[in-house]
Amino acid sequence: MRHSSAFVVALVLAGQPLFAQQADPHPDAAGFFEDFSGGLDKDRWYVSDGWTNGDWQDCYWSGRAVQVRAGMLTLFHIPAPTDSDRPALCGEIQSNAALHHGTFEARIRTPRQSGLNASVFTYAGPVHGAPHDEIDIEILTRDPDTMTMNTYVSGEPHNGGTVPADPGFDDEFRTVGFRWAPDGITWFLNGQEVHRTAPDSTLPTHPQRLYMSFWSTATLTDWMGRQKSQDGPLAYDIDWVAFTPLDESCLFEGSITCKEP
Repeated sequence: MRHSSAFVVALVLAGQPLFAQQADPHPDAAGFFEDFSGGLDKDRWYVSDGWTNGDWQDCYWSGRAVQVRAGMLTLFHIPAPTDSDRPALCGEIQSNAALHHGTFEARIRTPRQSGLNASVFTYAGPVHGAPHDEIDIEILTRDPDTMTMNTYVSGEPHNGGTVPADPGFDDEFRTVGFRWAPDGITWFLNGQEVHRTAPDSTLPTHPQRLYMSFWSTATLTDWMGRQKSQDGPLAYDIDWVAFTPLDESCLFEGSITCKEP
């Protein structure tokens, strides 16, 4: 989920605070459970709007592609109109807080469509006064029967892996997550450990924002597949998302942190 210079400029112009300028920790750094029952909390979330991350992304982030209704966050991919040169629109939200070691969890459902990526991930980069660090969970919707995991450290990929999901993410909601500790990262699917970094792995170290995004490509087709025509918008649903600091546990019922180590 690389971010371009356009992304950097857009965040600065939007008045988003740089991590280096945040003297006091954001309240969410103490942990939160977000079920969107009160709508989209603007103190917690920022909606990406008005730019694209790079040439590999053929849709523009838009507030029109982000919706909260009846306690459900939906990120849309809205196809480009056939009678104009306007681009497709896609949805992303990001946390206002810089989050560090802890457990990140979300309950999600995706469509099945080639050429798109539905993700839950953390990211820090030059806009935040830090190198490019990242921890990823990605559902390439060409194959929503698979969960992809990865990290970036100073812009280089590490620790990649995939795991099958049965039933697939398009059939029902699945709970995904990862626990980020100083000595390793462990990924989970429906409460079960499915992947972890090796003891000698290169790991991200910088605090990062939490993102959820749904985007498309016309160039990364070997990885994400070629897009097919759409009759209308596609929806990526997020029922809830949560963060538990490393020294806390069981901040909400059903968290993987409620289980015995």
